[in-house]
Amino acid sequence: MSLPRRSSRSGTRGYAHLVEIDVPVGRVWRALTDPGLIRIWSGQEAEIDARKGGLYRIGKRHTGGREAHIDIFEVNRRLRLIYLGGPEMPSSDSAVVDDFLLDVRKGEGTASLRVLGSGVPGSREWDKPYARMRMTWERHLSRIKVALESPPQPNKKPPSVPKDPPLPGLDY
Repeated sequence: MSLPRRSSRSGTRGYAHLVEIDVPVGRVWRALTDPGLIRIWSGQEAEIDARKGGLYRIGKRHTGGREAHIDIFEVNRRLRLIYLGGPEMPSSDSAVVDDFLLDVRKGEGTASLRVLGSGVPGSREWDKPYARMRMTWERHLSRIKVALESPPQPNKKPPSVPKDPPLPGLDY
């Protein structure tokens, strides 16, 4: 007689995303570290203390936003975030990390942005948070690319409609 197998998962898991953006690396760096630009591509509030040891938060505090400690801050090269937990993250002894690596591709005009997520516990209670984190960064990278490569154009006034010329005999 065989005993039923218990399905228990241990260890950690991660994810990797890569996007090439046809703008200089400095603009991509600003999109990752400037709260005003983060609001554009994330659609959420952002609070950033852009320095090593600083705070990185996207979303509202205490209502599902993600808050992280900035562990590595190398301008135009690398940004590493260590998440501080939150309402959507079950408790864990693991350090959940997102590492953003920037590189120049195809000359100075194209940046390569890689996001490496790691340390996400392999337990079932982390399945939804893991999927949410992985899919959120996939969407955000697409939005960063679109926002930087196709910035909104300033509104131009529509051409004015010329008035009809007066008609002889009807112009009072």
